[in-house]
Amino acid sequence: MIYTRSGADALAQRQTIVSPGTGNQHWGTVYFGPRSSSSSAPGPQATMSELRAHETIVPHFHGVSMFQCFISGSGTLGARKQVIEPLTVQFKDHHTAYGPIISGAQGLSFVAMRMYTGNSEPVYLDKPGYRDRLEPSKRRHLTSEPVRFSTAPVMQSRTEAVWETLFQDVEDGMHAQVVRIGAGMSVQGPDPRAAAGYYVFVGNGSLLHNDEELPLWSMVVVEPNEEKFELRAGEFGLEALVLQYPREQR
Repeated sequence: MIYTRSGADALAQRQTIVSPGTGNQHWGTVYFGPRSSSSSAPGPQATMSELRAHETIVPHFHGVSMFQCFISGSGTLGARKQVIEPLTVQFKDHHTAYGPIISGAQGLSFVAMRMYTGNSEPVYLDKPGYRDRLEPSKRRHLTSEPVRFSTAPVMQSRTEAVWETLFQDVEDGMHAQVVRIGAGMSVQGPDPRAAAGYYVFVGNGSLLHNDEELPLWSMVVVEPNEEKFELRAGEFGLEALVLQYPREQR
């Protein structure tokens, strides 16, 4: 199945939420599925979190593998305080701890994307019993260099598709890429059956699907039961992240 969600439509439903790890209030948006879940359900799960200035999310892990994109603001990640700025892509295997995430003076926004709805509730390392909830995993915690997007005329005037790999694991099919195409161009996406399906995240321009135009920060989910997916740019072109999930033996 193919799922689509307009970034504009999703953000119109933005709400104030309370972080379960800190009790702090910030903003949350749901694209697909529930914001957090402790059991399995059909379909993908994707959310946006928008932190207040100088807010901290303490170290934790989830039970579902995910891509995460830091899309605006700034901050640091981990004990070594790796600088995070837009647009940084991260991949984390299930049961792989990360953090803390600390937002900068202008806040920090990020989206978390999972191919299926599972046990995604955060398990915090400062709470007793977290070790009992760990399961075997590759424990990958990968972070890209910031993706830089084109100016509007450069993006619009492209005549050839450009694909750029951010990181990849050929063993299980995990692959994070950027695709750049000009106004009205089309390009075939990866084979959804090659691994566990993928997300397309609009980072610049717009994506056309059927009769819908998907603007900035929109998402498409292409499940592995699909045969193919075509990326079509709007009138100003498209630059998107294509985030392919690994085959998992669980």
